[in-house]
Amino acid sequence: MNYDSKIQATDLQGIPASATGNPLADYDQQDRAARRRMIGLIALGLLAIVAIWFFIHRGGKDAANTDTQQVPVVTVVEPGRSAIAGEISATGTLAARREMPVGSVGEGGQVREVRVEPGDWVQQGAVLAVIDRSVQTQQIASQAAQVQVAAADARLAQANLDRALKLVDRGFISKADVDRLTATRDSAVARVGVARATLGQLQAQTARLNILAPAAGLVLERRAEPGQVVTGGSGVLFRMAKGGEMELLASMSEDDLAQLSVGVEAKVTPVGSGKTFVGQVWQISPVIDPQTRQGTVRIALKYDPALRPGGFASAVVESGTVVAPMLPESAIQSDDKGQFVYVVGAKGIAHRRAVKTGLVTSKGITVTDGLTGTEKIVLRAGGFLNDGDKVKPRSATAVAR
Repeated sequence: MNYDSKIQATDLQGIPASATGNPLADYDQQDRAARRRMIGLIALGLLAIVAIWFFIHRGGKDAANTDTQQVPVVTVVEPGRSAIAGEISATGTLAARREMPVGSVGEGGQVREVRVEPGDWVQQGAVLAVIDRSVQTQQIASQAAQVQVAAADARLAQANLDRALKLVDRGFISKADVDRLTATRDSAVARVGVARATLGQLQAQTARLNILAPAAGLVLERRAEPGQVVTGGSGVLFRMAKGGEMELLASMSEDDLAQLSVGVEAKVTPVGSGKTFVGQVWQISPVIDPQTRQGTVRIALKYDPALRPGGFASAVVESGTVVAPMLPESAIQSDDKGQFVYVVGAKGIAHRRAVKTGLVTSKGITVTDGLTGTEKIVLRAGGFLNDGDKVKPRSATAVAR
């Protein structure tokens, strides 16, 4: 082996040439790989820059759109101001406006006949019940005979006096005899008066045996039956409503009583009748029950068969006119701090505002303090809002369309 073969067999670093190949070719491959890695890194950087730009510009718009979509849409109403007829609702019991208890006013006796039933209309003086008067009839007949006896005695006494006066001038009868005969005549005439007065008393007592209607009206209750023995202490035998007039005894609070006056109109609806009757307040209780804090309002009603005493009825009473904003019940919220509404401002921000309410009607609730009527009030969903929330208002008229 010579020196050249040794140089070919090994490279300058002592590595066999058969194992490493051409060193210049290896360096070229490494350089191309490094350039490819650099190009890849630059491309990734450019992609990252483009992604960041897209997120900042396009993604920001999506976020803004998302925020816009999350703003709640609420229905608002501008109540304005209007004249509202005040109404007060109440309930109570129907009763006779002027109830007349009727009983026996005479000596009494056995009931022979009852001529009326509950619900009958009778005139003043009508016989409600007939009482047996067989004994009283005999007493009247006897006393009438006594009147006749007394009258006969009076006529005889007058005749004796007349004859005596004719004999006085002739001297056959003294003045004393004339005076005695005159006294006898006067006594007989007086007995006639007593007998007639006793007869009239018996007749009046007999006439009072029958139970009569003290005034025209409606019979409400009957407690007398044929065969029953009644006296002046038997109590009430019939109950009547004078003139058939009824009334509703409605219970109301102190605040409601303060808004009423005598003569205002009221509409009364008895339970189960389906009819409404128009009446008037004729009396307002001057006393408040200290336990219930309520008073009684008496509403007069004309006679109608559908109005039954003791029945239950509801009433709506007019309480004057108020000019104020009116809102539906859904717009008014309440908590420990009191009643309030949400008012939407020009920038779409909902603000809480305290209010005071007044009359409650079938159309809504009047607001007596806190609103002018020009505000935009959240109509519904106020319970889901907080003071300062951003909302998107939509008019109630637009919703109705």
